Formats: sequence, structure tokens, C-alpha cells
Amino acid sequence: MKILITGGAGFIGSHVADLYLKHGHEVAVLDNLSTGKKEFVNSRSRFYQADITDEQAVSQVMTEFQPQVINHHGAHIQVGYSVENPQFDAQNNIIGLLNIMQLAKKVGVKKVIMASTGGAMYGNKQTPFTETMKEEPLSPYGVSKRAGELYLNYYYEQFGIKYIALRYSNVYGPRQNAHGESGVIAIFSEVLAKDETPIINGDGTHTRDYVFVEDVAQANLLALESDFVGAMNIGTAREISTNEVFKQVVLEFGKDVKAQYGPERPGEQIRSSLDYSLAKKVLGWEPKVRFEQGVKKVANWYKVPRV
Repeated sequence: MKILITGGAGFIGSHVADLYLKHGHEVAVLDNLSTGKKEFVNSRSRFYQADITDEQAVSQVMTEFQPQVINHHGAHIQVGYSVENPQFDAQNNIIGLLNIMQLAKKVGVKKVIMASTGGAMYGNKQTPFTETMKEEPLSPYGVSKRAGELYLNYYYEQFGIKYIALRYSNVYGPRQNAHGESGVIAIFSEVLAKDETPIINGDGTHTRDYVFVEDVAQANLLALESDFVGAMNIGTAREISTNEVFKQVVLEFGKDVKAQYGPERPGEQIRSSLDYSLAKKVLGWEPKVRFEQGVKKVANWYKVPRV
């Protein structure tokens, strides 16, 4: 299968590309390298440095590669910055997607798999969140991802392009960018690797559902062969507080460090975890890597010096 992965030089997208290639698919990566890294691009894939907001560049890539499937991970993902600059978030997450979908019609793309959000989709509700709950995002980022899902449904209903929107919980693992705001495990790990002290935003009691990146890549692989159309949660149904994350990361680094606290970030919800029953039923997917195992893998990755 010929698959174009937008954001394929990024944290999650590069893991998805590796798994697709391992299973014999032909992969092209489209990435502007704003947060992705060229060294994450598998040498067996074709690489295009381009921005999804550049309609002409997207047109050139799609026309040349002629993908059958688009795996869409190219996006703006910073919740806090989306609150400060919702126009930038919408330009990337809505206009960028529309550029891709308009070209998808022309080149005959059969399916789109999009990285959506579960953590920022449902608002403050009883956990774990299920897909039957009303979508009530509390940030422009969540709003733009929901808009993306609705646009995908439009292209399915009008043009027959099937889609699956994978609503991720908090994805973590090796290669995660520690310089954004979404990867607290990566942030803590990088800071501790430098013998510095991490700062916890707020009081550390907010919870999140942490799903390991290899499990997420597996969901993207299973989604290729599924006839399901719609959105589904990809998470673990387990809530873990930021204070617990801090303790586990500190434990893996063997440090004697006390938590320091800073101001809470705007647009953040209090609790989050995702029910993955639908993914298990439809895709046969469930998380395999426990949080403690995953944190160990991240810590080991950060313990290796990098330029």
C-alpha cells in the first residue's frame, strides 16, 4: 500500500512510518521539520520537506507520490499556545487538513487516518471518556481537532473517502519533543538527565491517560485494514497524576529530587482517561506497555547523550 504520512518526521509519525515499512508498505513522509527531525525519517521512506499549509507544495507531493492512504499526523499540538493564538492553531489543524483533503479527492485517496485528541475532546466529564459523550473541548486545539473530524466526515459522505480519527490520550515514548508542552514525561526526563529540577505546572493533581507510542503505532497499523468509519479512543483507561509521573521518572533516574511547582497552564482540564472498548472491539487493539515499563524506556533513551 502507498501511504503518505504527514508529520512523519515527528515523534508519533516516525514510529508509525517505521511500523508501516516493517510490514511492507511503501511510505512517503511530508514534514516541515518545525518540530520533527530528519534523523527520525526512516531511510527506506521517501521524504518531502513541505508544510501542510502550503497548498502548492502539498499538491506537488500528492501528485508525484499518488498515495492510496494518507496518515495525517502533521498538526499543531500545543494546547497552551492554541489559547494564545487560535488563528495559528486553526491555520495548521483546519486549513492544513483541507489542503490535504482537496488534493486527496483529485488523486483518488481511498482512506485517511488522522491523529485526533481524546484528552482535549470531551471537557471535564466523568472518566474514562467514551466516544458516546458529547464533544466539549476546552481549548482551540481541541476545537480544531473536532473540526477536522467533522471535515473528514464531510469528505466521506460526499466523496467516499473513508476515515478513522484516532483520539489519542497522552502519547509518550522515545523521540518525544521535550521542548513543547505536551510531553511531560519527556520534559521531566530531559531535565533530570541534565541534573536539573523539573517544574510541575499547577499542584500536580491533574490526571492524564498515558499511552506508549509503540501501542499507538500499532493502532495506526490495524486501522489500515479496518472498514470502520468514525472516531475512536486510543488510551489505557488509567488515570495518572502529574505528581505520580514525577515520582516514577525520578525513580528511573535514581535522583534525590523534590518536586517544584509553578503556575497552572490555561486551557487545561482536570482529569482525563479514555475508554478503549471500541478500539478493542473494532480493531482488536489494546495497550500492551504498562506505564512503569514505558517510563523506563523513555528514561533509558534520555540517558544516552545526544547532540
